[in-house]
Amino acid sequence: MENIVNTRDINALKKKDTVFEAIANKYGDPPNWSREPGFVNLSRIILEQQISLASANAHYNRLREYVKKFTPRNILRLSDGEMRNCQISRQKAGYLRALSEAVVEKRIILEDLKNQDIESTREQLMNIKGIGAWTSDIYLMFCLQEKDIFPYGDIAVLNAVKELIPETENGKIKLLAEKWKPFRSLAAYYFWYYYLRKRNRSFEAGVGMADS
Repeated sequence: MENIVNTRDINALKKKDTVFEAIANKYGDPPNWSREPGFVNLSRIILEQQISLASANAHYNRLREYVKKFTPRNILRLSDGEMRNCQISRQKAGYLRALSEAVVEKRIILEDLKNQDIESTREQLMNIKGIGAWTSDIYLMFCLQEKDIFPYGDIAVLNAVKELIPETENGKIKLLAEKWKPFRSLAAYYFWYYYLRKRNRSFEAGVGMADS
């Protein structure tokens, strides 16, 4: 599996649009953000929905410390009270249980997703309560390193595009992103990187993500 951020694709993307050269000239090229695929990191992405990554990481760390071994069966053993004590909201607790049940019942086999096409993977993920377009896109990009994903539900990416490309409205971004194919994931990494560097924030501090 080749990284999203690599020299060949960087050069090709910069030829498609000067905005990426401009970002690189000011801040450099983005790092290759990645995570191991599987239940743990999909759960973390669910916890990151609509809150900062700093808050999500705190909630995840508290939950992980409590259960010791972060597995679907251990998550399903937790009561509502135990979830609350780990700062997991009722809604997020329901989402984690829905994912855990799907894994335990083998309605989804996360290890097999890397061998499937993008649309099949997205469909399987989004069949689980609490996983929407943003969550599936982030999993495809960060965990499976899929190269041609653009997270249209991500607030930070959309705001960065509008800052860098004047008079770009939300409805026009999909059309604009067509010319970044087949490197749209790399394009998103550039916009995230720009957004963070401009605001002197680390990736761990969060980038204003959201799910749809």
